[in-house]
Amino acid sequence: MTETTDEERFFLRGGEAWRDPWGAYTWLQETAPVHRVVRPRADDYFVLSRFADVFDAVRDTDTFSSAQGLTPDADAMAMFDGEAVPIVMMDPPDHTAMRRLVSRPMTPRRVALFESDVRAFVDERLDRLVEAGEGDIVESLFKPLPSFVVAHYLGVPVGDRARFDGWTNAIVAANASGDFGNAIDAAMELFGYANELIDRRRVEPGDDLVSDLVAVGDDVASPMWIVGFVFTMVTGGNDTTTGLLGGASALLTEYRDQRQVLVDDPAGIRGAIDEFLRLTSPVQNLARTTTRPVELRGKEIPEGHKVMLLYAAANRDPREFGPTADTLDVRRTIARMLSLGYGPHHCLGAAAARMQATVAIEQLLARCPDFAVDADAGRFAPGSFVRRFQSLPFTVTG
Repeated sequence: MTETTDEERFFLRGGEAWRDPWGAYTWLQETAPVHRVVRPRADDYFVLSRFADVFDAVRDTDTFSSAQGLTPDADAMAMFDGEAVPIVMMDPPDHTAMRRLVSRPMTPRRVALFESDVRAFVDERLDRLVEAGEGDIVESLFKPLPSFVVAHYLGVPVGDRARFDGWTNAIVAANASGDFGNAIDAAMELFGYANELIDRRRVEPGDDLVSDLVAVGDDVASPMWIVGFVFTMVTGGNDTTTGLLGGASALLTEYRDQRQVLVDDPAGIRGAIDEFLRLTSPVQNLARTTTRPVELRGKEIPEGHKVMLLYAAANRDPREFGPTADTLDVRRTIARMLSLGYGPHHCLGAAAARMQATVAIEQLLARCPDFAVDADAGRFAPGSFVRRFQSLPFTVTG
């Protein structure tokens, strides 16, 4: 393995570079917990990697703002006009007000009402894998499952789901690779469909997020903002859950003893989901912008600088999780972790993500207790912020 220089310890990863970022994260925590990334043709930015520092930053939205975008690029907001800014790129109080509008269907109680439908979907997809004896579990289950759930929450009629899935797959892939040219047609078709859905919900309201947003009126949630919210749900609600499930199946293949704990006690699966979230950290890092100078660990971060919050490193920080922070322990008690954000920007779909993961792992272990995935042969998706398998070979028996 080639030794990296200090300047290369943190870089925006993607594809194969996602395979093993953990050593670089440990180096950052131990040697440069406030690390400055110098870019010759772009603005410098800073990286925080210790749990305490990242945890404090995500809760301090007055100092670490999301309103200038979540990437290190200075022009990260250029693609949005004022009324279409995604909710994840808002700060309180605007963020608080818009979040309140869309949170009702995403509560744990409401999510639980959809669990039986998710279980039926998972079983139908597992039927195909079990019959074949092998396959790509990402393509067969872990990618279509969150698309099914997002379509449900947006109120996409069943008859439109196939088209919606096609658009979703194209847009998620383009978002990961940064090559939106390959998804222009899909994006324009989804844009048109979202407007049609808005018009439909004006006269035929349903129990879904688009209906809720239409009901509050254009002055609060304009049609353009609702369309932007649909795109946010498509891009943010799909690849993250895929990353969690692919990573969890790889961990269960690596840690056979921990898998056996859950096979013997399926009731423990629901409580183990946060441990899978902690170790997989599907969203590995996102940026904020400082609104004032910040003094941290002897370094000064100037006002107006981007700061990358390295959630994945923080979630494996032994200062927070002890000497076994890098290993899977399905019985671990977790008081707090950062995979779903924290504070004002806690993931809106957290309950839905946990439910999907619980159902998928319950059914997988119940029906295929000796399954195996080949992580070495798996391929990672492009993209600098979400770490997920793009393909993952699966066999029913080890």
